[in-house]
Formats: sequence, C-alpha cells, structure tokens
Amino acid sequence: MKIGIAGIGKMGAGIAARLASLGHEMMVWNRSADKARATGLKVAATPAELATTSETVISMLADAAAVNTVYAQMLPTMRGRLFIEMSTVRPEVSRALAQKVRGAGGAFIECPVGGTVGPAREGKLFGFVGGEPADVARARPILGEMCRRVEHVGPVGAGASMKLAINLPLIVYWQALGEALSLVHHLKLEPARVMDILADTSGAPNMLKNRAGAIAAALAGKDNPPSVTIDTLKKDLAEMVAEARACGYSAPVTERALNCFEHASRAGLGAKDCTALPVNWTNSGRRP
Repeated sequence: MKIGIAGIGKMGAGIAARLASLGHEMMVWNRSADKARATGLKVAATPAELATTSETVISMLADAAAVNTVYAQMLPTMRGRLFIEMSTVRPEVSRALAQKVRGAGGAFIECPVGGTVGPAREGKLFGFVGGEPADVARARPILGEMCRRVEHVGPVGAGASMKLAINLPLIVYWQALGEALSLVHHLKLEPARVMDILADTSGAPNMLKNRAGAIAAALAGKDNPPSVTIDTLKKDLAEMVAEARACGYSAPVTERALNCFEHASRAGLGAKDCTALPVNWTNSGRRP
C-alpha cells in the first residue's frame, strides 16, 4: 500500500520504519526536511504532495496548531483517501478534522497511541481508536501492523479522550517521583540503588521499571538525550486540564503538576528529557 506519514519526530520515524519494513511504499513529510531525509524514504515537498501520492496518510504532529495547518494543506487532495490522525490533541480537534475530511470526500479515524519509539519500531503500540465502524474496519490492517492491541472506543473524539486519560497519571507521576526522591535525598544513597528500590514496589508504574536506569543516570548528573521533553509533557498536561474543565470536572492534582512543569520550563529545562524534572525538583530545593 502507498502510505504517507506527516510528522517525522521520533515516533513518526519509528512508525515509518516499521511500515517500510513490511513492504509498504512509503513517503514522508516533515516541517524540518532534514528529519524526513534521514529516514531514507521518499520525501514529499509539501503535505499536499504527500496526500496526493498516498492511499493512506498517517499524521503524528506536535500539537493542534500543527495538525490544523497540515490538514488545511491536504484538504484539496482528500477524496477517496484514508486519514489516520495519531497526534495527542483534544477531542474537539479530532472532531473538527473529521468533519472537514469527510466534507472533502475522504475517510478519517483517530488513533493516538500508548508506547514509545521502541514499540513503534516493533509494531507493539497500543492504539485508542475513534471513528465510524466502516472507516475503522478499513484502517484495521494498518493499525494491526503498528499496534499490539487496538481498541475502538467510540466515535471520533473518543480516542483522544482515552489517550489523555491514560497519559494523565503517567505525566503526573514524574512530579510525584521528584517529591518522593526529595524524602530520601538526605540519605545519600547511590542513585542506581534508590531507583532499584523504587522500581521494585507496588507503586512503581511500568515506565519506572523501564526508565529507572535513565533516571538514576540523571540523578548522578548525566544529561539524558531527549526522549520525551518536559515541554511536550507540559503541553499534554495543559490539554488534560482544559479537557477536564470542558467535561465539567476540576483536576486539582493535574493543575498542580502543570504548575511544576511550567516552573521547570521557565527555569530553562523545557527542551530537556523528562527525567530532568524529578531530578531538578530534588536537587534544586525550589518551590514554585
């Protein structure tokens, strides 16, 4: 199948590599063309060229503004094509896109995912799908090649809601971890030992088990290469707070975590890997 991918960050590149390895005819586009060329795949000059050349277009973009900009450029070329939107955005963004795509004669589903670059390359993501049953059925063969598990959770917008929900405890945990580390900072234990203890408890998320080594390295003074940045998670927290309010709920814990991420960003850590957040909290002694 001819597949185009718009957005070649770490996740987009991982998905592109996975689908290319299965024999699909791939084309990629990215705002920074160097990242697109680094994949070794065919590169589209514009989103419109990407859509024109592809049967299915997958988008994995930074935020709602990027998503809307890219889809606006693809709008004249949508007829007959399937669009799979995988960015982390609020449900209202996905619903508005679906209406535009359908109005232009295309098919649209959303499938934000759980997982990181490794699972993206191995086809082991967890997909949260929103869309019409017929469109989801059309997309399932590709989704099955990207994901170890695919859950169709409702119409367009439902997938976005589920993605925000599953990411919320994980992102808030980064701040909780910093506060936990502050309670044992005075013990002067080896970072690797501290993380080994914390990771072997009932309160440890899978993320901690997978990234304990990187967190220990950060505690020891290493600057980890960015996997997911503090600013990216700050953006997601802001979306979660806004969505909770739109649903008629307050989100006091999430709001406070957002304040802490904003504090770290103002301190110049926004482009750092998220492992820098709990370490900065523990080492700096600052209270926003």
